[in-house]
Amino acid sequence: MAREGQRYEVFSRRAFLLAGAQGLALSALGGRLYYLAIVNGEQYRLRADKNRISLRLTPPERGEIFDRHQRKLATNRQDFTVVLIPEQAQNIAKTLAKLGRIIKLSDRRLARVKRTIKRQRKFLPVTVAQRLDWKTFSKVNVEMPELPGVATMAGLSRFYPFGAEVAHIVGYLATPGEQDIGRNPLYQLPGFKVGRQGIERRYEEQLRGIAGSRRVEVNSVGREVRDLPPTQDPTKGQPLHLSLDLELQKFALKKLGEESASAVAIDVKTGEILALASAPSFDPNEFTGGISQENWQGLLGDPRKPLLNKCVTGQYPPGSTIKMIIALAALEQGVITPETTSFCNGKHRLGNHTFHCWKKYGHGKLDLLGGLKNSCDVYFYEIAEKLDIDAIADMSRRFGFGEAYKFGVDGEKNGLVPDRRWKRDFLQQAWQLGETLNVSIGQGAMLATPLQLAVMTARVASGNAVTPSLIRTDFNMVGGNSSVFTNSIQSFNRLQVNPLHLRIVRRGMEMVMEAKGTANDSKRAKTAPIQAGKTGTAQVRRISKEERGTGVIKNKDLPWNVRDHALFVGYAPAAAPEVAVSILVEHGGGGGSTAAPLGRALLDKALELKAGERSAKFAGTALAASEGDA
Repeated sequence: MAREGQRYEVFSRRAFLLAGAQGLALSALGGRLYYLAIVNGEQYRLRADKNRISLRLTPPERGEIFDRHQRKLATNRQDFTVVLIPEQAQNIAKTLAKLGRIIKLSDRRLARVKRTIKRQRKFLPVTVAQRLDWKTFSKVNVEMPELPGVATMAGLSRFYPFGAEVAHIVGYLATPGEQDIGRNPLYQLPGFKVGRQGIERRYEEQLRGIAGSRRVEVNSVGREVRDLPPTQDPTKGQPLHLSLDLELQKFALKKLGEESASAVAIDVKTGEILALASAPSFDPNEFTGGISQENWQGLLGDPRKPLLNKCVTGQYPPGSTIKMIIALAALEQGVITPETTSFCNGKHRLGNHTFHCWKKYGHGKLDLLGGLKNSCDVYFYEIAEKLDIDAIADMSRRFGFGEAYKFGVDGEKNGLVPDRRWKRDFLQQAWQLGETLNVSIGQGAMLATPLQLAVMTARVASGNAVTPSLIRTDFNMVGGNSSVFTNSIQSFNRLQVNPLHLRIVRRGMEMVMEAKGTANDSKRAKTAPIQAGKTGTAQVRRISKEERGTGVIKNKDLPWNVRDHALFVGYAPAAAPEVAVSILVEHGGGGGSTAAPLGRALLDKALELKAGERSAKFAGTALAASEGDA
């Protein structure tokens, strides 16, 4: 009995200990459950929802781009797209082959599709083709039962109604590069495009808009199960209004034709860019849809460089268009007066080197106005001997050379205004007087962009430090649906130049357009507004002594790429300037024969359009006033 009692005590003790251990375990489990469910319940509920609910972005509609008269330069239109969902395709290669019999798929496109399939999850759609016409889109939908994994979508894509006529300004859209994909979640959406050039790139964030979102329930691998409320609609990108006049832009490009050339027109009073034409151009719509390798190589291989915006990227010797600046520098420095004369026999000697005038046997005796009218090189060589290069550089910068204006277009270059410091810092050499003579006729190290030439001309015409602008912020609505701009005159600073000296140079520019001037046009209508201008011819190679001696080699007889550049700058009307222009024709020969006719025509057209704009503005204001009275 005693042994049985001992056994009972041991059993009871063990049972008590076991029960106690079980109680502790249950208490710990209950405490943990309380901690998870009650204390941290909200946190874990959110984590569970995060695993179950995914946020999907909805792409916004891109903002439109307009010219000064509300004509659409970049807009959005319905786009039919075909995508492939890899996990639903039984055989990807076979499906793509079948699809290729309906849609033309290049090797480059197929390679891109395959790269994307490898890069992302198999249930995410991959864009196979975009911008399909309705007929092709319908064929794909009819064949859908035989195309496992293929789906069709209707959305919006970028469209440029005027294509090549505004390509260098507006730019284009393209698929984000593989290195950009991780920068923004929107870039991962099928078919999403970003700005690659021009306004589209420079104002990407403003034009892109704000993405919307929708909540979807997903399974453990991220596949969508169903949509969940609420959803947030995307916000359309902001529109951009440009100062560009589409009609003038089209006119300029038509006049430039097949030349490698540029034309700039700027409002003298406001600094607004009215035309910024670079020829030849390209169709930005090709890039939005995916340009073919053949077309891309064609653009790259064209010696006229259609992809470059020559107005702001091209840097050229300004030729004789710089002579107004030389004249102003000389007048300001007091080294000449308007009555200072020079005799030109076609040559100017400096040391053992002979500098030649463009007119072989010279111009005879000339004063300053005659030197400008006839663009006499010898007259300006003699001025340059008395001028310091730093004085020329200072005056050049006052009139806009050597400066990038950052007004909204990509690739703008500064050009080059040489002086003593520049040569010492970059070439470790001292400046030579012969280099000053070269600069005095716009040759040597001096470089300018066509935009800078137009700005220089606007500053000469107005006496103000005119600065170019392209984006307009003064858009107003008048009379309900009638849209106009308030064409307010900006208050530019006055140039630190004697007004009398400016009037002298302006008179010289008027004489350039008169009888026997380098840009005269005897056939021009007598009733047309009087213009002022300056021609220029810039050499792109050194003429050998033998060539100059024979005088038989003409510009037109040389290979295209070594012919002279032709330039013209001008403004009109001469008495009350409104518009300034610059024309540059690469390897075009003489400025008077090639560039001047284009510049005269562009000035006349610009004044015609501005007159029409004033009439429309007056009519709109009158309409608004009458509605207010009513």
